[in-house]
Amino acid sequence: MSETQNGTRSKTSTVWQIVGRLVAAAIVLAITAFFTPGFTINNIWSLIIAAVVLSVIDYLLVKFTGLHASPFGKGFVGFALAAITLYVTQFFVAGYSISWIAAIIGALIYGVVDYFLPGNQEM
Repeated sequence: MSETQNGTRSKTSTVWQIVGRLVAAAIVLAITAFFTPGFTINNIWSLIIAAVVLSVIDYLLVKFTGLHASPFGKGFVGFALAAITLYVTQFFVAGYSISWIAAIIGALIYGVVDYFLPGNQEM
């Protein structure tokens, strides 16, 4: 096969990986919001935008600090970053609201659900 076909196939694969990660993030976020009192997402568009914002914030955290906002990935630091990330997202997404206590509980639920979903969630 030519290099152009392999390059195109690689780019297509990367796009589908990103889409898959965003879908998985939206599912985990929806489950977390459902089980967390004080955490509401008003509609599907808010959920999708929140999943994108959470993914971007997590990517930027990893890029600039090397720390991954995963409740089980980096111990207490990852748990604290996950809670802060969940809380800060409300300032960027309309229809998404969460309290501090809900962010802490949500970080626990997010970590448990994320742990049990198959697949690699790293970027």
